[in-house]
Amino acid sequence: MSVVCELWFAFSWLLDQLPKVSPINRATDLSILKQKFESPSPSNPTAKSDLPSIDVFVATADPDKEPPLLTANTILSILAADYPVDKLTCYLSDDAASLLTFEAITEAASFASVWVPFCRKHRIEPRNPDSYFSLNRDPYKNKLRPDLVRDRRRIKREYDEFKVRINGLPESIRRRSDAFHASEELNASSVEPAVKLPKATWMADGTHWPGTWNIPAADNSRGDHSAIIQVMLKTPLDHPVFGGGGGGGGGGAVLDLSEVDVRLPMLVYVSREKRTACNHYRKAGAMNSLLRASAIMSNAPFVLNLDCDHYIYNSQALREGICFMMDRGGDRVCFVQFPQRFEGIDPSDRYANHNTVFFDVNLRALDGLQGPVYVGSGCLFRRIALYGFDPPRAKNHHPLHMPSPDLSISSNTSKFGNSIYLLDSIPVTEYQGRPLADHPSVKNGRPSGALIFQRDPLDASTVAEAINVVSCWFEEKTEWGSRVGWIYGSATEHLVTGYRMHNRGWRSIYCVTKRDAFRGKAPINLTDRLHQVLRWATGSVEIFFSRNNALFASPKMKFLQRVAYLNVSIYPFSSIFLIAYCFLPALCLFSGQFIVQSLDMTFIVYLLVITLTVCLLAILEIRWSGIELEEWWRNEQFWFIGGTSAHLAAILQGLFKAVTRIKIHYTLTSKFAGGGGDDNNDDEFAELYLVKWTWLMVPPLTIILMNLIGLAVGVSRTLYSIIPQWSRLLVGVFFSFWVLAHLYPFAKGLMGRRGKTPTIVFVWSGLIAITISLLWVAIKPPSANSRIGGSFSFA
Repeated sequence: MSVVCELWFAFSWLLDQLPKVSPINRATDLSILKQKFESPSPSNPTAKSDLPSIDVFVATADPDKEPPLLTANTILSILAADYPVDKLTCYLSDDAASLLTFEAITEAASFASVWVPFCRKHRIEPRNPDSYFSLNRDPYKNKLRPDLVRDRRRIKREYDEFKVRINGLPESIRRRSDAFHASEELNASSVEPAVKLPKATWMADGTHWPGTWNIPAADNSRGDHSAIIQVMLKTPLDHPVFGGGGGGGGGGAVLDLSEVDVRLPMLVYVSREKRTACNHYRKAGAMNSLLRASAIMSNAPFVLNLDCDHYIYNSQALREGICFMMDRGGDRVCFVQFPQRFEGIDPSDRYANHNTVFFDVNLRALDGLQGPVYVGSGCLFRRIALYGFDPPRAKNHHPLHMPSPDLSISSNTSKFGNSIYLLDSIPVTEYQGRPLADHPSVKNGRPSGALIFQRDPLDASTVAEAINVVSCWFEEKTEWGSRVGWIYGSATEHLVTGYRMHNRGWRSIYCVTKRDAFRGKAPINLTDRLHQVLRWATGSVEIFFSRNNALFASPKMKFLQRVAYLNVSIYPFSSIFLIAYCFLPALCLFSGQFIVQSLDMTFIVYLLVITLTVCLLAILEIRWSGIELEEWWRNEQFWFIGGTSAHLAAILQGLFKAVTRIKIHYTLTSKFAGGGGDDNNDDEFAELYLVKWTWLMVPPLTIILMNLIGLAVGVSRTLYSIIPQWSRLLVGVFFSFWVLAHLYPFAKGLMGRRGKTPTIVFVWSGLIAITISLLWVAIKPPSANSRIGGSFSFA
């Protein structure tokens, strides 16, 4: 058992280390970006922005688990980003079609008229109002304008009123719907007394909400409703519009905005059509709907996708990402991935939520190969790469490198669908995404000033076409989800989507900014964290058993990049060997025999060399990446915890899906902050101590109990032997403590705040531990010599 496990660990270690042979750090110079795209020149005498447009996608799926106030704050941070107003559009995908989310975004659009000018006037960071007003540092430090104190107080009062309105929306919608329903029933009863009307959810204008009703009905439930597209903020002008001098302008706030541009980026609410007979493909399907709708309405050449809980923490993050796209050779970059940073994590980061080893070591190392993997959020895409085109070749500068170049765009409806608007937008977005042709080395560029124009306002026919492309039947007999857009068929669709791009020869970039680009929420509860890891690991197993396995990658993917993707899909299988290895110390203590029969000098030297080598490599990673030793150790501990629980379940689920072809459904991770969603709870990290039963807790707890029983057996055998040999006992005790030390955060999490652990956890784990112990005794009963020879018998 030991030899087999060690061989697998050696193989897994090589898969992890090989892609790290060429690490790289990158930096941007925003002053050069401004000089090239926003400075006066012969082709741009007015210094208007020549930067390409960006469409920002925000996805939400459940207002109960993703609070509308959280989503509204994310939207506000996007609208206030430091990017040309007329080049930025924000799209919100509401997969629940909830009137609560719709009205919350309406309120956010109204509050943006005062919040965004305030951010521009005083250049504040971060531009998420909830985070800004929760800062622990002095908000007035290094601020030169004397009116900041007065303006901040007024905006804080406006924000408090905004929160009250958002939090009161559920009750407001319920009372409004009850009143309209009572009136509707009264009118209907006067015509036909016996009629009973379904209880609809009503909008403020006195009409039925076309999405999901609070009491679901036919054509108005979460999985069965019409498409909805609403432009919350219209297309802005291409020149600055300054506000008033403080006489009540700016949406009712008394701010002096006479020197501030008060324009707002376009904001669009989208809820795709859903029908019970149609497969909707979760988040990937929602992203593809936004990709098509945005192509009709704004058609930006670059797309940034964010989760509803990931807001823009650095207002210049979009400019930093565009630097890589507009650089020489940037036309071969499919996406720029930013690291994910999290707020609301307990100070000790008990369950390694920050994931610093992955974001600050692994992804940085991949940046020296073909680029980092796509991690699902905080990623700036080239739209053409999402459409399934190949990157431009050095010797062939055809504007669109299609997998089938003999087919024209206008006739390729079998790939993109039957929307002429969508097909006509493709060459336009490809041209607008090119870097400037300002150097002989740029072979596939565009002239300076080509993107200085006023966008046309949206008309009814454009919006109608956008509704058509988000219908649930539009993707039938097309390549959406198979070769175009976000790829379907996996719980980790983001990994497959990035893999397909790298497999076509694109490269990606990892952009680590001095100030965090984005920040979000992460589950600090043990059960939620395990389920999150289970979903990721199951997606990896699904990839391993699919045609997206890196073993079948094309020659366009670099060898070490292929190794990295293979490691991503194969790491859950280490759980089988890890669990077996965790039981070995207990079995040794039970049997009185160690895995090595002779502790000679050769073995000790070999073990010492291996241990020192691994430690030196770990120190090298820590020194190079800048992470703390405690963060590295927390990552090791949670890899151990996940490997003995969620990863094993992921293997079983992945095999089950591969054999039966039955889809596996997952629950959405709650985005409520600490305190379990209870505003009256003063403990910011109350969620950390909440113990929620899950079967994933049984294997690691069984390992803990088995090792504790083994320790008791080993110590008892040594105590009652005729010639106690404590030195031999220490070998088995050491490895048992090694296992228990890695599982310490898990055991601490089970104890909760006051040791309140569900009894069923101990019952099942105790039964399994006792069964394994009795099974071992039945297989190898203790001999008479074991009572005489001490705890171990070495040669």
